[in-house]
Amino acid sequence: MSELDSRKQSILQAVIVEYVGGAEPVGSEMLVQKYDFGVKSATIRNELAEMSDMGFLEQPHTSAGRIPSDQGYRYYVDRLIVPQQLGEATKSKVRNASEDGEALQSVLRDTSRALSRLTHLLTVASIFSDDGLSVRNAVVSALGPTQAMLVLVLSNGHVVNRMVDCPPGLTLDDVGLANEQLASAATSKSLRTLARAKPPAAGNAAIDKLLGTLWINIRSISRDLTRATLITEGQEFMFAQPEFQRDVSSLVDFLDSLSESEVIYDALNSQSEGAQTVTIGRENRSERLHRLSLVRHSFYVGKNEAGVIALIGPTRMRYETSIPLISYTARALTESLTRFFG
Repeated sequence: MSELDSRKQSILQAVIVEYVGGAEPVGSEMLVQKYDFGVKSATIRNELAEMSDMGFLEQPHTSAGRIPSDQGYRYYVDRLIVPQQLGEATKSKVRNASEDGEALQSVLRDTSRALSRLTHLLTVASIFSDDGLSVRNAVVSALGPTQAMLVLVLSNGHVVNRMVDCPPGLTLDDVGLANEQLASAATSKSLRTLARAKPPAAGNAAIDKLLGTLWINIRSISRDLTRATLITEGQEFMFAQPEFQRDVSSLVDFLDSLSESEVIYDALNSQSEGAQTVTIGRENRSERLHRLSLVRHSFYVGKNEAGVIALIGPTRMRYETSIPLISYTARALTESLTRFFG
């Protein structure tokens, strides 16, 4: 990503602040009137044009002002954002919601509801199940020239079988080498880890293709055995977002993605364990989430990751408040859940 000089950084920050607040393209005249950049409107227009060429801004149509691009938001989140301090009233609402429930889902439901009302964004929580399961043994056996059987033996004694297609020309020696890679990459690993892990590589095209196919199945099995019902709160707030009011089809697409939990589940759990992450627009793998941003953070029971809580909204999100708020909420949940269930 290109670096911006100090003036361009200030202009980008101003464009984001104005667009987040008004949901309308931002022009040079507005910026000159509201901000003291020490230059004339023509210079600001040139800067806006340059930043558009660099990919930080977009222009919806020729006569419009600029709006931030996904790259612009990413630059802002990574380099310019000044996280706001949470007020005591906000902290109290989060703490109270995270402590009132008597069961895990009740705690998550109350906390998600409080968070969505504080932010007017969608809140989604995912609770991991069977978190202690790991792979005791992983083997692939050739059944013919084009098919093989993947067998996973789990730490609880459960055995999972999957039929997989083999790439053409695969030999028994290739299958043996694939088994060596498979054993090294999967044995003794938790299903939570495998659900996110990248496939191993043998440096041989045919073997790597087989390993890729096997890994798709291993990740699918791991997700199926570790997932729980998603908790969502605040869908009604999405109807109030100007982006969706102007584009009903994108709202319908988004609501469809909620009913298909695979899309949201993958978005929540595609990041590295324990990390707070922000994915913006097209950084999300699912096309249905390309107009949305997701701020997520893991929460724990003791030292064990218990789930993920996230805020989801348009890319025109108040990152300076949503990022510290989701971080504080995850900490509050961890403290409460550890006390109740640890």
